[in-house]
Amino acid sequence: MWVRVGGGMESVPEHLRHGPADLEFPPPGGPWEALILNGRLVGWAERARLRLARQSAELGRTLADEQRGYLLGRLGHKLRSSVLALQESARQAAFGRPDMLEDLFEQAQEVGRRAAALEATAIEPKDGARGVVLGAVVNLALPSAISRLPGEAVVLGSEPLLVEALTRARDWLGEPLTVEAEPRGAWWKVSLTASGGRKPLPVPEMGEPLVRLIVDVQLGGWLDASAPDRADLYLPSYRPR
Repeated sequence: MWVRVGGGMESVPEHLRHGPADLEFPPPGGPWEALILNGRLVGWAERARLRLARQSAELGRTLADEQRGYLLGRLGHKLRSSVLALQESARQAAFGRPDMLEDLFEQAQEVGRRAAALEATAIEPKDGARGVVLGAVVNLALPSAISRLPGEAVVLGSEPLLVEALTRARDWLGEPLTVEAEPRGAWWKVSLTASGGRKPLPVPEMGEPLVRLIVDVQLGGWLDASAPDRADLYLPSYRPR
């Protein structure tokens, strides 16, 4: 069956990804019946049963926690490595290696970047989701991007998390970026296309894995990174009552 993890679907036991989670977009390999719990789509199975819906919801939460825990472990390890390198460079600079001073600033910046990535992974959003105008968030997070956004593009989410997701996507994809959006069912599909070459990050976990965690788990959306020069972020549409 397929279980909902954040705003997307993951197959069990193969761990294939499909998204976004929407009654209009059933996963491949069906026919499937939707698993609904308290009015929310939580998975797909050959037969819809309340027991399976409860199991799917619980398994989805477990998979999300496992993804967060794995990424926290990887980023924590990389942060400790950069701190040790900074300490060693500082020791050598203090004891007869003044040429090492040139490396200290860059190493300190790298420690800061990795610490910020670890914080973004561990953060538990405190502000509730609300309607956010997509264009305003893009102007804040991606001021140099070419924006082609409809004025009615309003998503449901936390503004700080949306800014974090777009900023991390920019670091991962590189610049310049073109941002476009189109409605897809109950979602806005936000496409970030890079026209320059993508540069490998010193810490790969700070690229796609971190963006996926923020988008999928923290924002309840779905990240499609199948294209080599583009990332598609499916974000919940805001529907005023």
